Amino acid sequence: MSGVWGENIKFSIFGESHGKAIGITIDGLPPGINLNIEEIEYEMRRRAPGQNEFSTPRKETDSFEILSGYFNNYTTGTPLCAIIWNKNQESKDYNELRNILRPGHADYTGYVKYEGFNDYRGGGHFSGRLTAPLVFAGAVAKQILALKRILIGSHIYQIGNIKDVPFDKVKINEDCIKNLNKSTFPVLDEEKGEEMKRLILEAKNDLDSVGGVIEAAAINLPKGLGSPFFDSVESKISHLLFSIPAVKGVEFGMGFEISKLKGSEANDEFYIENEEIKTRTNNNGGILGGITNGMPLIFRAAFKPTPSIAKTQKTVDVLKKENVELKIKGRHDPCIVQRAVPVVEAVTAMAILDLLYSK
Repeated sequence: MSGVWGENIKFSIFGESHGKAIGITIDGLPPGINLNIEEIEYEMRRRAPGQNEFSTPRKETDSFEILSGYFNNYTTGTPLCAIIWNKNQESKDYNELRNILRPGHADYTGYVKYEGFNDYRGGGHFSGRLTAPLVFAGAVAKQILALKRILIGSHIYQIGNIKDVPFDKVKINEDCIKNLNKSTFPVLDEEKGEEMKRLILEAKNDLDSVGGVIEAAAINLPKGLGSPFFDSVESKISHLLFSIPAVKGVEFGMGFEISKLKGSEANDEFYIENEEIKTRTNNNGGILGGITNGMPLIFRAAFKPTPSIAKTQKTVDVLKKENVELKIKGRHDPCIVQRAVPVVEAVTAMAILDLLYSK
């Protein structure tokens, strides 16, 4: 397998959920970028487990150690490598699961792909634990993008059937994004946020889980990023979004809803303001022909419910080739959406950074 993504800036992840460490190497960064370590640490804390009743009780600080590519507060131009030590594994929880396929997990496909040699503890390399290195890389990318005034933010748009208000697709100001980035449960409507929290706790008390949707935005993007077809902005971002475990759907702008409109309703009409060309609506999410048009980049990512639940489920013992029942033990999130917010922002930053360095 390959854990490498990117054409101009290359990102390579490594590690397993219950291994000694996880990490990432970023190749292609220019020298002389002054990295704010505190900002990176803040982004890591946004994703870290064990912070509240809505996430897994597994305690990991997600503190990182930069091994190379950074000296005297600046990038050196050589590969930037960071490692995150795993400190709170409870691998014994997985001993009895070695041959039992957990429904909704990659246990079966991993077993087939790697002929039974894959690390099954905590999902191994398939685990959401591997999103921590992505957040590190995204935090670095965010700082570089900020030098060009490009900001990325997101909010929890939906948990179960409860929906937050959507972004204004035409006007998203910097203060809105900065305020969302400071929130531990980012929503635009606080009352809806409280309803979402109650739903998560109800699922937790019922030994179950819930999924949801994250809506993200990038503002102040230059016009002309991306290419038609294979290297479209949608293709680049979607590629990384679908690398996040549990993402099952992505839509840009109005997404699937745009199919219900007539052309006269769906088209974003142009106008000139202060000699700058803009669109009156933004149904296409800031992208036309795979290329940014200067309007806010808007998309949504749908997450399935956490597959690890304590309810009894039917499955298979892959070694004995027998039907069995399974009741999963261990520490799991009743909903992963709130911890996935910084991950979605991170991979978006990674994709945009790679696009910025395209010829």
